Amino acid sequence: MRVYNFSAGPAVLPQEVLEQAAAEMLDQGGSGQSVTEMSHRSGEYGAIHGECEALLREVMGIPGNYKVLFVQGGAHMQFEMVPLNLMRKGKADFVVTGQWAGKAYSEAKKYGEANLVASSKDKTFSYIPALEPEKFDKDADYFHICQNNTIFGTKFSAPPETGDVPLVADMSSCILSEPVDVSKYGLIYACAQKNMGPAGVTTVIIREDLIRDLSDSKVPTMLRYQIYSENDSLYNTPPTYAIYMCGLVLKWLKKKGGLAAMKTLNEKKAAILYDYLDGSEMFGGTVEKEYRSLMNVPFVTGNGELDKKFIKRAKEEGFVNLSGHRSVGGMRASIYNAMPIEGVEKLVAFMKHFEQENA
Repeated sequence: MRVYNFSAGPAVLPQEVLEQAAAEMLDQGGSGQSVTEMSHRSGEYGAIHGECEALLREVMGIPGNYKVLFVQGGAHMQFEMVPLNLMRKGKADFVVTGQWAGKAYSEAKKYGEANLVASSKDKTFSYIPALEPEKFDKDADYFHICQNNTIFGTKFSAPPETGDVPLVADMSSCILSEPVDVSKYGLIYACAQKNMGPAGVTTVIIREDLIRDLSDSKVPTMLRYQIYSENDSLYNTPPTYAIYMCGLVLKWLKKKGGLAAMKTLNEKKAAILYDYLDGSEMFGGTVEKEYRSLMNVPFVTGNGELDKKFIKRAKEEGFVNLSGHRSVGGMRASIYNAMPIEGVEKLVAFMKHFEQENA
């Protein structure tokens, strides 16, 4: 029996996608071989690779002057790659809204001047801070945000206006959850294991003018966007199976009506859970209402032992991976695209029952 998996990542995948991948494991597309066995230089894999990029461009409406790159190393490697590739004058602006934004900020300090524009650390990252444009450095190489905070459950309702300074966004836990105007960003990066597919591949969407020739620099070859761009992300062996799975997820998304349909569904799912939390006498959300994520919903009882009891009982009932991040505790329900609405409805029904039993 499949459980309802509320993991923040690696996360739940659409059952249709998993079934198709299982059916094609030994023979993908009549090739007589698994994708896991294909040469990344073969025509068979080349078609898979190209289709995944084309689908992502179509689903997200990516303009023609942007490159789509498939890299490895997760978002953590992007904390290094972004400053190594984009810091020309040696400075960048940062908004720190949680652990991942904080890591991007800390890593950038190694390569230049990192200007902390705003932070929500004062209230345990429970809100998105108001931004004061006068604090922006108009001479910065880029302006970095984490669009959706996986651990603390906050999100930017709209990207900040940064003028001529390229906006860089970590969209790891919100990409493909709703429409995005890619043209407002200079660079978007997202590890796949939240909403796109399995762990192993990270997608970088970068405006072409931001890719510079670093062949005479000391930047390692595999940390240059230029290398991925010039070689269609095939300079070395890419994570072929993860890219294949992303392609299947994108086909599923397209069939479901695209990102507009996903936004509508995600808003419904989130409302079911948040409405219950707002009325509960036992459980409470930890994020200020106007900044709530559609993807990651942290909540607590206010009693550590009761939290542990809830997580244990939930698992027994088929609701798994509800523990909050190890750095904060409590609970967290990640309700990505592939989480069906009935999963959220059943979770809330269980929470109501648990509340009655433990009142």
